[in-house]
Amino acid sequence: MEPLKDYAALLSYMDRLGLFHMDLGLGRMEAFWAARGMPRIPVVHVVGTNGKGSTSTFFCSIARTHGIKAGLFTSPHFVSPRERVQVNRALLGREEWLDLANEVLATTGGEVLTYFEFQTCLSMLAFERKGVDIAVMEAGLGGRFDATTVFSPRLTLFTPIAMDHEKILGPTLAAIARDKAGAIHPGSLAVTGVQSAEAMVELRNRAEAVGARLMYASDMADPVDDVRLGLGGPHQRENARLALAGWRVFAAVADIRSEAAAERFGLESAFIPGRLQRVTLGGRSLVLDGAHNEHALAALGKALPAEGVRPATVIFACLADKDTSAMLPLVRGLTDGPIFVPGMDNERAGDAAALASALGWNARPTATLADALEAAFAACAGADGPVLVCGSLYLLGEFYTMHPEFLIK
Repeated sequence: MEPLKDYAALLSYMDRLGLFHMDLGLGRMEAFWAARGMPRIPVVHVVGTNGKGSTSTFFCSIARTHGIKAGLFTSPHFVSPRERVQVNRALLGREEWLDLANEVLATTGGEVLTYFEFQTCLSMLAFERKGVDIAVMEAGLGGRFDATTVFSPRLTLFTPIAMDHEKILGPTLAAIARDKAGAIHPGSLAVTGVQSAEAMVELRNRAEAVGARLMYASDMADPVDDVRLGLGGPHQRENARLALAGWRVFAAVADIRSEAAAERFGLESAFIPGRLQRVTLGGRSLVLDGAHNEHALAALGKALPAEGVRPATVIFACLADKDTSAMLPLVRGLTDGPIFVPGMDNERAGDAAALASALGWNARPTATLADALEAAFAACAGADGPVLVCGSLYLLGEFYTMHPEFLIK
């Protein structure tokens, strides 16, 4: 195909690929890298259901404080796809994205990649061009057939595995864990954080079957209870511990001396938006959190009181493919005040009126997030407690589109 002429053309091309279009299988990725040649960059692969972005961020932050030039690939983005690819916490420029995109498309097989595959390939080419020392790749939806699994990682980290994307990965926790465990490569190293018994069985079975070594974060890193983490909430301590344990394994293999002071500073200076993030808007305190499934909402329900926070009201929305039966009671428990359910500008968004009806008497739908914010501010005028915005990363994306100043720290 003809080269893309500018960044706007690139955005249009990615829109045509379809953000939510999925075609599981590694064939296209394998063909692309067979034609292009795999970059010789050490890869750390982060797989799981919840905490992948936070764990990846903690790991990169620790690496940077040890003088390591770190590339980070995460998803989804909030406002711009450029958020997905970072080098030492900096985004690439639009012209760099355009050049990299045309390099992908000029490579045999690049023109048939899906949206996520296209960006995965672009990110690795960016890391090669920038000369990173390590590439931290967050898996997208699964494990075995996720586009990021095509790279042979030096290390795979497993965050907690929970029920999510059941229609794609399988109807049971064991099936979902089996898919994610498929990311373990033969003869490789893997470290897992806390898992349910069902998930742990699948990880152990896969490691044994392919001759990989599965280690436990609790064996390699003490709890980080005495560290003031850059990301708030008690659940982040397990993510930080996993990242720290993984870093120590990576450092040992790479013959890097890990320093306690640098480890601590890395954990303290980590930042990622939408993780129990507290901001002030129009004189009103808000908490922004991307909790979007049962496991994440349960963690949020524990994190808020631990931080001394009781929301005066909640703005909640979720995608239509979510199983809300277990999620809605958790949402109700987050506040004693009203709950507002905005419509989202997203093809996969759930019906706001139906969701509000399912939540109960104190919930009501609004047309947009702007309407929900206005109603929430009016409803809790003079009340203690912040407005909590949660339920979907895409809902937070709409918030950050309105207020991009909160995307950085």
